[in-house]
Amino acid sequence: MHIKKIMTKAAATVLFAALAGLFTTAQYYSERLPDVLTAETASEVRIAEYPEISLCSGNSDSFFASPTEQATLSLFGAIPVKNVRLKQSEAPTLIVGGKPFGIKLLMEGVMVTGLGDVEADSGEPVCPAAEAGIETGDIVRSANGNVLTSNLQLQALITKSGGSPIRLSVQREDSRFETVLKPVFSEKSKQWKGGMWVRDSIAGIGTMTFIDKATGRFAGLGHPICDSDTGGIVPLHSGEAVPIEIADAKRGEKGIPGELRGQFSAGSSFGTLDTNTDCGIFGKLNEETFAEISAESVEYKLGYRQDITTGEAEVWTTVDGDTPQKYAINIEKIDYTAEDSTRNMLIRITDERLIEASGGIIQGMSGSPIIQNDKLIGAVTHVFVTDPTCGYAIFAENMAECINK
Repeated sequence: MHIKKIMTKAAATVLFAALAGLFTTAQYYSERLPDVLTAETASEVRIAEYPEISLCSGNSDSFFASPTEQATLSLFGAIPVKNVRLKQSEAPTLIVGGKPFGIKLLMEGVMVTGLGDVEADSGEPVCPAAEAGIETGDIVRSANGNVLTSNLQLQALITKSGGSPIRLSVQREDSRFETVLKPVFSEKSKQWKGGMWVRDSIAGIGTMTFIDKATGRFAGLGHPICDSDTGGIVPLHSGEAVPIEIADAKRGEKGIPGELRGQFSAGSSFGTLDTNTDCGIFGKLNEETFAEISAESVEYKLGYRQDITTGEAEVWTTVDGDTPQKYAINIEKIDYTAEDSTRNMLIRITDERLIEASGGIIQGMSGSPIIQNDKLIGAVTHVFVTDPTCGYAIFAENMAECINK
């Protein structure tokens, strides 16, 4: 009897240890696997980074009966580890980019980039904008019912106000509010002032990631265009993509980011820019540019996130001349659960030619497409200031989902 009790306790201990092990294993994968997967067929629901993970037995028979399904991923087809949402979609074939382009944007409204006191006739400094509840980063959409399209327009209203209150419609993140700005007469400049600095346009350099050959729409940057002073995403009213002549590449060093240097080509245009999102900037090529690019294009099928694995890949980018070159990189980490959709992969430049030319990743290279296993899988988005050979990249899938929005 005593021996039997010992054996029963031993069996219970083994069972408990096994269950604890299964729970730990399931938790390990659950924390690392994506919540959503897109595939063309059920048989393609495979995670390249985790080949031991697949759909649970029985899921594949009914999968894709509708465009979106719930399913369970399992370890070796037997041990459930995570419930995920599956979407069916045919992966598009895209024209690969890699060329830098100039970005000219006009904002939708004007962005408040700073506040400042006005020295009133009373001798006391006052900030009318702050008293109206305005903060740095706010977007002033209209004044006295008139839609604002330039900072000069708002400045003229304030200057000619004679101190009369100005009704403003202001956007702060996803909400809007109405307020009243009461200009103050500046004894220093002898003008009516609002106590704020605003910006209505922005310009820069980025790299084109891909072009949808079916529509002529293109994607670039892989991250949003943000105001340099406020850090806020620039609300896009209209924009233009223009050719750029690369003069040279300032090498990135530890603590000092490098950058592409170039000049906008006067009087010419690639096309229009119409959308600025968390996943990049999007627009449409004009017919001439689209025909030119299509004639000499290299095409790759879009790679979904589950197609990507750590290891060797290549980045297409331009640091000299006007033709993209292929450079070797290494994908060191894949983060399926990153809250920031622009930092899905940790990459390292391994090609000595690119390191010699630029030091690694530099400003202006954002949007450079990444190819692995003959699929377009991502784009460069960030560089580490402490090590310019390292940076982040976005899943191309994320950009593809935004291109037609």
